[in-house]
Amino acid sequence: MIESLDTLLQKAEIAHGHMCAGQVLGVRMAVLGLQTLGIADPLGSDRKRLVTFIEIDRCAADAIGMVTGCRLGSRTLKFRDWGKMAATFVDLPCGEGVRVVALENSRDLARQLHPEIESIRKQQMLAYRELVDDQLFRVERVRVEMDPADLPGYKAERILCERCGEGINFGRYEDVAGVRLCLTCARPGLCYWKPL
Repeated sequence: MIESLDTLLQKAEIAHGHMCAGQVLGVRMAVLGLQTLGIADPLGSDRKRLVTFIEIDRCAADAIGMVTGCRLGSRTLKFRDWGKMAATFVDLPCGEGVRVVALENSRDLARQLHPEIESIRKQQMLAYRELVDDQLFRVERVRVEMDPADLPGYKAERILCERCGEGINFGRYEDVAGVRLCLTCARPGLCYWKPL
């Protein structure tokens, strides 16, 4: 059974380090996604059913991971750097999911709901707890085709990049003129770091 909003918000604050409007949205998004899919026990008996795609690297991402139990290390949390306050919750056995997007007008609704509160941050935190789902989110049923290599528990050959010698998991390499290279050697523009 999914815990109460208050309990989940307390846990999210502890896990994230502070409470903010993004935490409230993230908890509510995750609860809505789970309820829509009929996943009642994401941390227990239903934990192998769910994969979550998060489209933003902000506070909501921590809350979503905490509520769903999805983690990068277990290959059940997928990050897409699209800058959108959105997440897709996928029920693996059927490949169906639900994409939940925070509505842009929620900030205006927070101001309208609590004009007596001067702090925009506090307005949002309170309003995001009180507004109904339809006022905060757009929900869309979706189908997600998961590549077997992206599924939890997938096993594959580990190879060494023939240029840098670093190990590569899950077939994340490119064959360049018959040479198997890691992605940063095959496409140097992908590399986020430069040697000193």
